[in-house]
Amino acid sequence: MAEKFSLKDHLFHSAKIHHLSAQISLVYPSFEGTNFHDEVVVAFPNLELKARIAHIRKCLQKYLPQDYKTAVNILLTALPAALNEDLTDNDFGDFIYAPYNDFVAHYGCTQENLSFSLAALKEMTKRFSAEDAIRYFLNSFPEETLTELEKWTKDSNYHVRRLCSEGTRPKLPWSQKINIPVEDALPLLHNLYADKTRYVTRSVANHLNDIAKIQPDWVLQTLKSWKKSEKQNPAEMDFLLKHALRTLIKNGNQEALALLGFGNSENITLSELSFDEKVKIGEALHFSFQLNSLATQALAIDYIVHFQSKQATLSNKKIHKLKVVSAIENTPISVSKRHLFRANMTTRQLYGGTHKVEIQVNGTILVDFYFELCV
Repeated sequence: MAEKFSLKDHLFHSAKIHHLSAQISLVYPSFEGTNFHDEVVVAFPNLELKARIAHIRKCLQKYLPQDYKTAVNILLTALPAALNEDLTDNDFGDFIYAPYNDFVAHYGCTQENLSFSLAALKEMTKRFSAEDAIRYFLNSFPEETLTELEKWTKDSNYHVRRLCSEGTRPKLPWSQKINIPVEDALPLLHNLYADKTRYVTRSVANHLNDIAKIQPDWVLQTLKSWKKSEKQNPAEMDFLLKHALRTLIKNGNQEALALLGFGNSENITLSELSFDEKVKIGEALHFSFQLNSLATQALAIDYIVHFQSKQATLSNKKIHKLKVVSAIENTPISVSKRHLFRANMTTRQLYGGTHKVEIQVNGTILVDFYFELCV
């Protein structure tokens, strides 16, 4: 049986810490690299991923000079070359440098060190995204940090530009909440939506998708304005629209659907529905149906699973994208799906009992059915 993959062990392990120690020792010969390595690694078995970052940061503080700026200058000098600027996407960097960002966030988020610390994060984010660290500064010094980030939106390095959007996301995963109003980050997005690098526009789209859960009307109006401006090329603008509106599309928002070119569901019919009436946990539900449209149009097809709760109520649901198709007038479309109900999921506890599935097309529920999930 294959050993279960461990992300924390993949990102933080003895060889990585040894490499980090060697880099620091090259620029700071007094660094006790062996002791640092051993103290860091011995604690790993009992620490999860983010706790490992914090532990490395604390060990860095112990083994580096106690003067904050002196310590950070050593870390900056020890950094490898910046990430390849010829790439355009998915170049997140090496997690082993996350403790450097964390060091700045925890020990340098003061008025006295503000300018120095922000400049340090600007360099560090070129090796590993400082999106989490910048949020400490947004909460403590919002006006000064936002002013600096607006300058960074015009930086030549796309990792720096991306940080301006990613670090200010209202719902950034794995990170602390920021206290600034959503609208305070909007000037940054206005500067970045026409960026020529996918890594940046993907972040802008994710940022807007976060806002759409809070202020959907603003997101829709903003995207219409951006599209009308024609500052972004059409293909990239389509990408931005699709990713920024994905939650609104799943929720059946008609204005979002229209913005992406989907029609209404008034002239769509669903027939020949077939589904499994009983499914065991660990097995898959199979269902199929046929759609017919009286007009040629694009169809966004989703399905919504309503789960049994511990209290035996259908109070939990999840919307799943099924497919997008181009319907031709009066030409039937056959759709089928296999949905696996995995046992021992980390994201959801499954309970036996009656479950419900709804088929949604262009934001409208066309049909629903029930089945029994058996333990």
